[in-house]
Amino acid sequence: MNQRHPTTADTRIAFVQSCWHKDVVDECRKAFLAEIVRLGMAEDRIDLYEVPGVFEIPLEAKLLAESGRYQAVVAAGLVVNGGIYRHEFVSEAVISGLMQVQLATSVPMISAVLTPQAFHEHDEHRRFFREHFLVKGAEAASACWRTLAHIRHARSLAAAAD
Repeated sequence: MNQRHPTTADTRIAFVQSCWHKDVVDECRKAFLAEIVRLGMAEDRIDLYEVPGVFEIPLEAKLLAESGRYQAVVAAGLVVNGGIYRHEFVSEAVISGLMQVQLATSVPMISAVLTPQAFHEHDEHRRFFREHFLVKGAEAASACWRTLAHIRHARSLAAAAD
């Protein structure tokens, strides 16, 4: 399996991010783009989308996957604990929604939607999570790259069996 070049000239990736805590989530996008380009994909093959919050990500991902334009969708967002445990339901709904979209469309959903146990609106936490999202963005790019390679290989096996 060719792990170095899992994409073709027509491969496109959609990157969907929430705008809640945008300054933090932007770091994920920046790191994702830098790493996916380093791996060998042209940056102009990545389309960027923003939604208001993480709850809107699964629907956007579904519409993008169903468009037939994208071979993968990457989702990035930050779900914070507002003190009423709503964050647990939101994060579970988002991840479950992404999995449903992935299974229904056969377009991989790469998640960098994070739910930290503790996030507070002060400089120390904002700095920590901006740095953390840099790591997660690079990890999402690597996961996306490897997933595209595995899918391409699996589809070639299926085509050979026909």
